[in-house]
Amino acid sequence: MASQTAQRPANPEMTAIFEADQAARKAPNIDWATVAKEDAERRKHVGELLGTGELRSGDDFYHAAFVFQHGSEPSDYLKAHALALVAVARGKEEATWIAAATLDRYLMAIGQPQIYGTQFQKRSDGWSQEPFERELLSDAMREASGVPTIAMQEERLAELTARDAGE
Repeated sequence: MASQTAQRPANPEMTAIFEADQAARKAPNIDWATVAKEDAERRKHVGELLGTGELRSGDDFYHAAFVFQHGSEPSDYLKAHALALVAVARGKEEATWIAAATLDRYLMAIGQPQIYGTQFQKRSDGWSQEPFERELLSDAMREASGVPTIAMQEERLAELTARDAGE
């Protein structure tokens, strides 16, 4: 299977879309209304590339997963999860994290608890990962998926809370 993966070059158009998606989130003073509009355009474009079979490599599906993860509907997150699984199957091992994150985001979007603990939300009473079904997966399973352990997640939650307290 590794030789087949090597024979699938990344689509430069998909790479450019992914880079634009990531750059939009690194800009200073982000205008989230503008980013949301651009995200929708990127999802539409990626959907067209998927529909015409122009995404082939693990990188292509990995990049597409990130674009759909930045969606606004449960179906966007579920599609992102499916794309991440194809990326893993096509040799993009680091796509295991985005597969976990998109499943968590999907679950939360449909009113269910996340299971990996990848989603941190700022609420009126501070930062939270809730709802979160911590006991379903072991830390070994989280680590195998590229996700921090529960203890590491608790440290991250404390860092976010401390950062906000210092503002």
